[in-house]
Amino acid sequence: MGIRKKSNKNPPVLSHEFVIQNHADIVSCVAMVFLLGLMFEVTSKFAVFFITVQYNVTISTNEGPEETAVNHFHHGIKDLATVFFYMLVAIIMHAIIQEYVLDKLNRKKHFSKTKHSKFNESGQLSAFYLFSFAWGANILVSENFLSNPVALWEGYPHTLMPFQMKFFYICQLGYWLHALPELYFQKAKKEDIPRQLVYIFLYLVHIAGAYILNLNRLGLVLLVLHYFVELLFHVSRLIYFSNENRQTGFSIWAVLFVIGRLLTLSLSVLTVGFGLSTAENQGFSLAEGNFNIFFVRVTVLSAICFTQAFMMWKFINFQLRRWREHGEAQTLKKKPAPAKSKSKKDKANGVNGVSSHGADSPRSRKEKSS
Repeated sequence: MGIRKKSNKNPPVLSHEFVIQNHADIVSCVAMVFLLGLMFEVTSKFAVFFITVQYNVTISTNEGPEETAVNHFHHGIKDLATVFFYMLVAIIMHAIIQEYVLDKLNRKKHFSKTKHSKFNESGQLSAFYLFSFAWGANILVSENFLSNPVALWEGYPHTLMPFQMKFFYICQLGYWLHALPELYFQKAKKEDIPRQLVYIFLYLVHIAGAYILNLNRLGLVLLVLHYFVELLFHVSRLIYFSNENRQTGFSIWAVLFVIGRLLTLSLSVLTVGFGLSTAENQGFSLAEGNFNIFFVRVTVLSAICFTQAFMMWKFINFQLRRWREHGEAQTLKKKPAPAKSKSKKDKANGVNGVSSHGADSPRSRKEKSS
């Protein structure tokens, strides 16, 4: 993210600078249009598609003396409208965090342009990863996925989801979609855009893949694991910017990063490679949401393995660069200060000798008289 310079001059209406400076207000007005649509009977049916979670299925259970109705949800094409609305919400939240938290800290710390950009990125992602990790972990505990790992593949296809899980996926897709226009709103540097597009694309592909292929339980576990590791990295970077001597967090993150990659591969192979391959419900059916065939399983595992290999490659390059910079810094510290050159000393001595002899000291006068 680039540095946004505030100016007293009002840019022309609908110009690039006007849109960038007022994008949060513009997006808020668009979101308010959908909210106001709920107040009128004519537009409420249309506005509901954007604001509320769609495809509700009510299931009656006989637990206890009375029947209880439990609401579950499945995915469909109408989810695109809901994702769009929560993308707008993500843009608004992004602007609030930037203006009321990060910009104030930047003015106090007086960061350089490079640190300013990285501080904004880590600040935004730390808030998102913390919120998503806490939310996802709460779903895992409430649905007993951690205590019963077999549930990751048992009963596939998992077409029905509880409200919290479906809303979690909607918000995840909305957030990573909002990162695309934010590249323009935040005036991202040209050299940073390819890197950011790569990880935005990877997030969208994996989250949407798990959502559409009804691998939502496995996707939730892997996201919570990944978000915890990424949260530690960005928090460590924020601490490093406040005090460059505090680098312990990076060492802990490095260990957990490798463990996270191994756990991701292990859970993926266990669920997709063994669990689904031995499941009774084999076959391909769009109507039933069943994608349990060999080609889909191999494609899913290949995508996960490729992503983990790519992340490990980036991690190794990051560590090598960090160790090289640390080694260069240590070398500069141990290098002794350069001594004065001998020629300068000789020149100084010569000048002193000439001046002393030119003064005709008592010793010189005695030698002359003798």
